[in-house]
Amino acid sequence: MNLEPGLYLVLVAAIIIIALSVLLSVVPVMLWISALASGVRISIITLIAMRLRRVTPSRIVNPMIKATKAGIDLSVNQLESHFLAGGNVDRVVNALIAAHRAKIHLEFERAAAIDLAGRDVLLAVQMSVNPRVIETPNVSAVAKNGIEVKVIARVTVRANIDRLVGGAGEETIIARVGEGIVTTVGSSDSHKDVLENPDLISRTVLGKGLDAGTAFEILSIDIADVDVGKNIGAHLQTEQAEADKRIAQAKAEERRAMAVAAEQEMKARVVEMRAKVVESESQVPLAMAEALRNGKLGVMDYMNLKNIDADTQMRSSLGKINDGKSEKE
Repeated sequence: MNLEPGLYLVLVAAIIIIALSVLLSVVPVMLWISALASGVRISIITLIAMRLRRVTPSRIVNPMIKATKAGIDLSVNQLESHFLAGGNVDRVVNALIAAHRAKIHLEFERAAAIDLAGRDVLLAVQMSVNPRVIETPNVSAVAKNGIEVKVIARVTVRANIDRLVGGAGEETIIARVGEGIVTTVGSSDSHKDVLENPDLISRTVLGKGLDAGTAFEILSIDIADVDVGKNIGAHLQTEQAEADKRIAQAKAEERRAMAVAAEQEMKARVVEMRAKVVESESQVPLAMAEALRNGKLGVMDYMNLKNIDADTQMRSSLGKINDGKSEKE
């Protein structure tokens, strides 16, 4: 197939452009030129090897340029190994530059370890230069006189770079300060002592060495607010008295129920005894009839007994009439 000279030149130019595009995408020539212009000595072969190791060359070269300009000596292998380990190379280099400017001794290995541990190494360096204020939540404590005291404290901390790896975080600082506040207020004889001298809490808590084992160094503890809460002692005494009253009422109800049961039992016994009396009285006529049949009791004796019984009933009736008149008078 014969092509015209003009079309042939266009085809060759397109092929050359495509080849250059592929070459530039594989070989970061512009990045290599920028590195050379910045004084970073790195070869094209090294950049190509980064591509083969699936490392983005710009993520290594650009931080290295910043470090070189800041006067920090770093190697490509250090940055590349940290990148392959999953670290943030740019943040580590920025932290090294900030520490170098602030004259804080920080080596690359320690900064990389802090970054791989999940902590923000740049923020740690910034906190070393500019301390941070942590405000505790409202801590409630009770003095010996039973009055509740609510305290809010502000803790000024500075990052301790040497203890960032393995050191406890802000939650531990807040918990320890809260514990110190509760202990100090609880050991006070009166809530008035705390209100008059709130710095007593600061001195006592600060003297406990609460920053031991943490990633921070406590510079100061300031009491932001102190409020008086409820009378917890009186409230507890009231609840205790109410509980004692309920116990006493329960015992009294138990005794009343036992008395009612005993009364009902006695009534039942009275009814039982009356039944026995009626039963015994029913035997008297039978006994008298038996005595009459056997000749042990005469007719006159029986008549005398009936007269005595009638006389007794009459006297009882007269007695009831006299009792009624007396009550009316």
